[in-house]
Amino acid sequence: MRAGHQRSLRPVTAAVLTLTTLLLYAQRPAHAGPAHTVPPPQRYDNAAVIRWEPCPEDAKAQCGTMRVPADWSQPYGSSIELTLARRPAGDPARRIGVLMVNPGGPGASAVNQALDTEFFGSEVERRFDIVGIDPRGVGRSAPILCSQDLVDAKPSPLAANETEFARLGTYNRRLAKDCASRSGPAFHHAGTDNVARDMDAVRVALGEQKISFYGASYGSLIGQLYAERYPTRLRALVLDSVMDHSSGIEDFLGRTAESAQDSFEQFVVWCGRDTQCALHGRDVKAIWARLMERAAAGTLNDPYDPPAKLRVWELISAAFSAFYDPQWFSFAHYLKEAYEPAPAGRRALPDLDLTPHAFPAVMCRDWALPVGGWSGYQKLLAGAAAKAPQMRASPLALTAVSGCEGWPDPPSDPQHPIPASDVPVLVVNSRHDPATAYAWAKNVARQLGPKTRLVTYDGWGHVAYGHSDCVSGAADRYLTALTLPATGTTCPPVEPVPYGVG
Repeated sequence: MRAGHQRSLRPVTAAVLTLTTLLLYAQRPAHAGPAHTVPPPQRYDNAAVIRWEPCPEDAKAQCGTMRVPADWSQPYGSSIELTLARRPAGDPARRIGVLMVNPGGPGASAVNQALDTEFFGSEVERRFDIVGIDPRGVGRSAPILCSQDLVDAKPSPLAANETEFARLGTYNRRLAKDCASRSGPAFHHAGTDNVARDMDAVRVALGEQKISFYGASYGSLIGQLYAERYPTRLRALVLDSVMDHSSGIEDFLGRTAESAQDSFEQFVVWCGRDTQCALHGRDVKAIWARLMERAAAGTLNDPYDPPAKLRVWELISAAFSAFYDPQWFSFAHYLKEAYEPAPAGRRALPDLDLTPHAFPAVMCRDWALPVGGWSGYQKLLAGAAAKAPQMRASPLALTAVSGCEGWPDPPSDPQHPIPASDVPVLVVNSRHDPATAYAWAKNVARQLGPKTRLVTYDGWGHVAYGHSDCVSGAADRYLTALTLPATGTTCPPVEPVPYGVG
């Protein structure tokens, strides 16, 4: 692996982790105040400035706070405090400007990404001030906080009957009430349309006429909505692993189910050809089927936390998370240990009270995902399962759909056609992305128009930048020189390696 681009692979974590946590770049920092403290809202000052100080994590970087309206339609009402980080360009004499970044989620910290000195290539690091703003409700920016016990009590989205389906709506309303009581005004205004307005307020405070933006995964939606609202304020836009905000609910579930299943199939193919796979030479699909049967019966021990049980939802979520890098080597060991368990002691769990949990508050403001009652939900589940016989559905997409059933806040900026961009846009996506369907990237690139280029990474995993020098180089050249790659550019796959190798 070449330092600075290809990311190291992390071992698979326990399957019972909350699914949205798997998507977070990082969680609340240790130096932040007590998790239960919600400061009283203040009024927004239209002449607001960013208050800077050295970052505790990196003295060369600056961390700042800035107040913005809690509700941009009421600019003179209460306000919330955004937190951001700025890492200055390494070569000030050749500085191009500001590159704003967001790693996705929803719920990941852009501050942490801005402070990550190993993510972007060296030329990008030298030429840009890299700025990350934790989106409202996320990380250090007026975080949405909820009871840990209540978050952990979420019913399985794989409802088997009308009673279990009704339980989802009841739970979601209870969760929304709990989170709203602990989180302040950001809770009801967490949609990405407001995040785009926050970004532009920061641009003004930074004194920049234009910004460049790199958004990965859910960060790609931030980039799309910013480009739609402020097209003349963008110099360059990179959308990596793309959300298609024109997708209806059938496409939202169906395309993502296909992607999750495709990632499972790719894992099976790899295990058949690589002797380092812990299940090499064995019938992986048969082992998976038996594990699913044991999970459905409630007899499958979590190999990382025995004697805790894994149900079907936890098992497919573990697979889904393993396909992100992908972590094939670790996941094969995980399945082998689950299939042929060895005696082990129980792992102690942390004693937590509140937890950051912005996912439903953001998703249910950004997407209209009506399921049509129990009968409609049944059809959606059946349609997803037909497309994904092993995975059943995309855990991420189904978490979103089930999590918005009964949610009290209506969407503020739901799906709509994506307008053509006047700014050249670079779209990158893995062909075998488990979370954001490759078909979405093609559709978004088509709607953005002729000034857009799609670079296809013919490999695996979620977030294409950093998986190969080809992908990263194309993005770096575009960001620094505004040079778009040729139409139809593809990048060859790079085989995953075991954790700690390479």
